[in-house]
Amino acid sequence: MSAKSFALIGCPLGHTKSPAIHHMLMEAAGIDGSYTAREVADIGSAAFLASLDGYNVTIPHKTAIIPLLDELDERAALFGAVNTVKNENGRSIGYNTDCAGFLRALKGAEIPLGGRVLILGSGGVSRMFAFESVLAGAEVTIAARNAAKALEIKKEIKEKTKKDCRIITLSTVGGAYDLIINGTPVGMFPNVKESPLPREVVAQAGAVFDAVYNPAETLLLRYAREAGVKHLNGLPMLVWQAAVAQEIWNGVKFHDNAVGDIIEQLRIES
Repeated sequence: MSAKSFALIGCPLGHTKSPAIHHMLMEAAGIDGSYTAREVADIGSAAFLASLDGYNVTIPHKTAIIPLLDELDERAALFGAVNTVKNENGRSIGYNTDCAGFLRALKGAEIPLGGRVLILGSGGVSRMFAFESVLAGAEVTIAARNAAKALEIKKEIKEKTKKDCRIITLSTVGGAYDLIINGTPVGMFPNVKESPLPREVVAQAGAVFDAVYNPAETLLLRYAREAGVKHLNGLPMLVWQAAVAQEIWNGVKFHDNAVGDIIEQLRIES
């Protein structure tokens, strides 16, 4: 059997960790395959996609790819966003593994998704966090600078799940939450001296999850650590969403220990 071919599609890609992560996962599972990063400005003109066994999709193509696919799985249809595509028997099927990566990362850190959940931001990843939190039965508050985008998320959640959430501005966040989830890029390298929330709000949280993984400890997470609050950065989510993509493409199953070893190796190398 010939080696399989996979890729990450997006623009710009910068110094993505995806090829390294996928090669580590394929080695762990004994999969003969390659994974490359391919910068694509116009997803509609990327004819080579059909020749791949599968590919990941990132900014700005997670929504634009949908009309080009033959089928969507349940989560991808719910979120209106695709980050993983499998090509099989001449058909392309879109999935969203960000959600599974998020849930498995929280589970691994023993951080429950429930109670009062505060989600920071109104972009694509914050939208996924909001949907998953609502579906888990949490009381969700979205705090964003862009109120219009946050209200769109609220409306879509209500239409698709019959559940509701609260919208506030970032500048008015106060009180205690069981879990704070940061879906904004605030605190990401090189702006490492910024935090989306003040120290006193973070100190009252039950747990904090920051989707940012560079730096490994954002200022938001430093506030959590110094207050003795359980916290987690975005690296486990990044690795788990890649692992779930490999499971979809190759019919394998990754155990917690195998993925945990890869996460730890990446932490050491970063």
